[in-house]
Amino acid sequence: MEASRAARDAAAPGRGDSPLTDVSGRGRVLRLELPFESEDEVTALEGALLAARASELSQIRRRGARHGFGYGSDSARESMTHEVDEAQRRWEMLDRLLRAIKEAE
Repeated sequence: MEASRAARDAAAPGRGDSPLTDVSGRGRVLRLELPFESEDEVTALEGALLAARASELSQIRRRGARHGFGYGSDSARESMTHEVDEAQRRWEMLDRLLRAIKEAE
């Protein structure tokens, strides 16, 4: 528990509140401060997030195709469905993060 408190405090230096807070009616909101020394660092972060998003999309398509072609047993297809759902969720979160970065510029 103490390690997570230290991580939280490091993520929000000088503030006692958590970077992941509950805002009434909006669910949880992540507040993140990330200093950049140059525009090249911002570009590098965007590139890394785009690469991660492309990787997730590839997983969605690959697993979705395998599922659509009827590969595996019923339980394997159920597992693939879950994996596609998880990859879709990660893809959507990366997309939202990229949009937030663009809006902050």
